[in-house]
Amino acid sequence: MQTQFDLIVIGAGPGGYIAAIRAAQLGLSVACIDAWSNAKGGPAPGGTCTNVGCIPSKALLQSSEHYEHAGHGFAEHGIDVAGLKLDLPRMLARKEQVVRQNNEGILYLFKKNKVQFVHGRASFAAKLDAGFEVDVAGPESKRLTAKQVIIATGSSPRALPDAAFDEKLILSNTGALALGEVPKRLGVIGAGVIGLEMGSVWRRLGAQVTVLEALPDFLGAADAQVAKEALKQFKKQGLDIQLGVKIAGVKAGAKVVNVRYADAQGAEQTLTVDRLIVSIGRVPNTEGLNLGAVGLSTDARGFVPVDHDCKTPVPGIWAIGDVVRGPMLAHKAEEEGVAVAERIQGQKPHVDFNTVPWVIYTAPEIAWVGQTEQQLKAAGRAYKAGSFPFLANGRARALGDTTGFVKMLSDAATDEILGVHIIGPMASELIAEAAVAMEFKAAAEDIARICHAHPTLSEAMKEAALACDGRSLNF
Repeated sequence: MQTQFDLIVIGAGPGGYIAAIRAAQLGLSVACIDAWSNAKGGPAPGGTCTNVGCIPSKALLQSSEHYEHAGHGFAEHGIDVAGLKLDLPRMLARKEQVVRQNNEGILYLFKKNKVQFVHGRASFAAKLDAGFEVDVAGPESKRLTAKQVIIATGSSPRALPDAAFDEKLILSNTGALALGEVPKRLGVIGAGVIGLEMGSVWRRLGAQVTVLEALPDFLGAADAQVAKEALKQFKKQGLDIQLGVKIAGVKAGAKVVNVRYADAQGAEQTLTVDRLIVSIGRVPNTEGLNLGAVGLSTDARGFVPVDHDCKTPVPGIWAIGDVVRGPMLAHKAEEEGVAVAERIQGQKPHVDFNTVPWVIYTAPEIAWVGQTEQQLKAAGRAYKAGSFPFLANGRARALGDTTGFVKMLSDAATDEILGVHIIGPMASELIAEAAVAMEFKAAAEDIARICHAHPTLSEAMKEAALACDGRSLNF
């Protein structure tokens, strides 16, 4: 096996495997090291996203939405379903198949692009005059050398103090995706993306779900108007969402978990649940990398320090994705991975965090890109706002899903699009048009003048753009 490379990428998550492939496309000899293993001990590249994050969660969200539609939504379409029954093992098996297909797809892409994949745990061994030595602990111990290294080790779920994850009663995203039965009572601490998505999955399948959130505002990162509509819809669906709580303690018994907390009014409460999902954020994965061997250390929060170009203080070592500053999003990691590979080869790519879209794959879906209305107000920037409800969209009516709206914000003087916020059907797909428009510094007028096919959900984007100028045509 080859042991000397131009580039070693540590981690085969979305950032790492994409960086390795792009670097190989540019002519570098590349090794990608990753420790994830499947149930049989074989390699499972793709990181948290593929194995216990983005991909399996979307598979379960889709399956659980089908189940809910069959039980509650098909009748209005003239489809009567008798004897509806949940086969959870089969649903979970499908999720695992989707994960496996993605794992195998990445291995195929490595082979196609001549990236040397190494299954094992990487750690720095030494800094050399011409690069770095990296040890791999796995089925066979190896020492590889490279002129450049990209750290793309991702992140792990943050646990509550004194309440470690056992993935049986107290669950991270890993355990939340693999419950063997639907819990009667499910608690979720944290009303962020993971908490809302996993809470939605198990509520649809029959669990009574209570979500406890420390912050007084719901979805504080989203546009306030979108957050207000989302909270209304989730509560209508049956999610019990409590804001402004203070967790006092979590104690797991033989079969249940007790959560002591103070509610928003300061009253002491106890929540007893059969399973508890803790989704209070994530921490960067740097443990075991032996960064000191190459003169590198993390910052106070555990992140690898980098500049705007993802360069660490040690020349030749780069870091991307969840292990560095910026949003912990798979697609952000991918863009950084491509950019670093191209910078190594002397190109000058650019990643604009302001045009990185955010998505929550609940029902209704929530997506946004750019600035919120409250951010623009805080900055004192003059802007125009235009909204269009899906209730007035023909395709949404035909789908039977008219929840939510598209909201566009543009500069009051130049009309440049500053932010787009969507809650409603297929928001995750619709937001791409907004991201493209903002990347090219488009005005709301540009979107308003583009012919959108009819009937489509995308017409709501055009109408929101028209509404920025007070001339929406269908509402």
